[in-house]
Amino acid sequence: MIKYMQVLTTVDSSDEAERLARSITSARLAACVQIVGPIRSLYWWREKIDDAQEWLLLIKTTTERLMELEQHIKANHSYDTPEITATEIPWGSREYLDWISAETRTDVSS
Repeated sequence: MIKYMQVLTTVDSSDEAERLARSITSARLAACVQIVGPIRSLYWWREKIDDAQEWLLLIKTTTERLMELEQHIKANHSYDTPEITATEIPWGSREYLDWISAETRTDVSS
């Protein structure tokens, strides 16, 4: 059974958010990437608290594509340690989940 995931990552600019979202969807690693922002993030980094403006990417994919998506984000992200977290989508409308499956199929050429 296919499982569905929502993956989160953040970036430091609108341009990077769009570039990364387009590269993820073009590679069919996700059916959809929503860009939310700007948001404000406060976090520990290198022994101090940083306060930054970021853009949040909400990435809809399947568990089958998760590891390849992780590698793609790491290879195309500007941060040394990008946030990459995934949460299983326990329920969604059948039509929406079928759409995610169709758009992330590995047998479709990019």
